[in-house]
Amino acid sequence: MQTTVESPKPINPNKALWEKGDFTRLAQTMRESGTALVATLGIIKGDRVLDLGCGDGTTAIPAARLGAIVQGVDIAENLVAAGRQRANQEGLSNITFEQGDACNLEMLADKTFDKVVTIFGAMFAPKPMEVAKEMVRVTKPGGQIVMGNWIPGDPTLVAQILKISSMYTPPPPEGFISPMLWGVEQEVRDRFLAAGISAEKISFLRDTYTFNFNGTPDAFVAQFKMYYGPTMNAFEAAAKNGKDAGLQKELEALFSSQNKSTEVNRTVIPATFLRVTVTV
Repeated sequence: MQTTVESPKPINPNKALWEKGDFTRLAQTMRESGTALVATLGIIKGDRVLDLGCGDGTTAIPAARLGAIVQGVDIAENLVAAGRQRANQEGLSNITFEQGDACNLEMLADKTFDKVVTIFGAMFAPKPMEVAKEMVRVTKPGGQIVMGNWIPGDPTLVAQILKISSMYTPPPPEGFISPMLWGVEQEVRDRFLAAGISAEKISFLRDTYTFNFNGTPDAFVAQFKMYYGPTMNAFEAAAKNGKDAGLQKELEALFSSQNKSTEVNRTVIPATFLRVTVTV
């Protein structure tokens, strides 16, 4: 009797990137700003909210605390599991977490959510036109999409981490679309126009997200090096060329220069991002 051996599923590079390390370690430094941002979204009890690229719930859980019915979706299964654990610990029964891809939300019905929120999440999905279409599709008429996206070339922390890291890594494959283009207003406008949204329903503002870390700037760099997928990849690539010490030195200088804390063992770094609001 002949047996059929199933071929292994192809690896999804984006999934592998965000399951690498342990992003929850970085998310712990983002909790206060996540809660503050959610408080500005006008969420009321009973609203149906989708948090896309939710991680372990930095914005999804504060939305649930406000009484919304929240669905968190993330491509990384380890972060989905971590989100479920946090929700259980808080006794929140009005929030669920599910593994899924922002490029294809096939498990979600049309016109389901009052608000679709994605803070530094969906911007990293590899097919931005599909992401925009899917977010529009699952939002109710009159509902809102709110994105938080890092801005290319911005002088604050995250854009500079990614810029420095890119100098130590091989060039991206042909056809790669930089996630940082979600921080360019015209690019965002074009993507939502293609998804059927009129220009007057798309608005932008610059906002600030603050990282709060209990430790020195150098120790904060170590967290990125050990637990943040893109930085982990940068160090691995740099090490192959004997340049990992140079990458470490550049990142430590960056974190120290941007630290606003006056306490010796605390790091507080604000980072500017593009806040996008779309009315469907």
